[in-house]
Amino acid sequence: MTHVPAALRRLVHERAGGSCEYCLAPEATALFVHEVDHVVAEKHGGATTEDNLALACAACNLHKGSDIGSIDPVTGELVPLFHPRRERWSDAFQLAGASIVARTAAARATVRLLQLNRTDRVAERAVLVAARLLRPPR
Repeated sequence: MTHVPAALRRLVHERAGGSCEYCLAPEATALFVHEVDHVVAEKHGGATTEDNLALACAACNLHKGSDIGSIDPVTGELVPLFHPRRERWSDAFQLAGASIVARTAAARATVRLLQLNRTDRVAERAVLVAARLLRPPR
């Protein structure tokens, strides 16, 4: 695991507004601090630079691991995962109640791989939405 300098960690955290860039969970409500994720893992040539780092909750980072692509559940094709530095969350996803709805093939693969709509995650998100602690980015 590469050391991410403190200043770069702060930049990633501030840029994300303290929320997971995949599922939108705010760090302030999480049991564990959010992690700095290499969007493209180092083993795939990803650099430790601000344009390749995203803030991820423990659940999203655990499910994503070093993956950079997955199978689109609609087409069955291998597609890249959602890339928070190259795509806007609101272009790829929308929040429907407490569920995350994918708008693109990459988003569908990301929702499936990161298990964003697993029952317990949707229930947790529903509480956050009701408390107005979770809102989609603009």
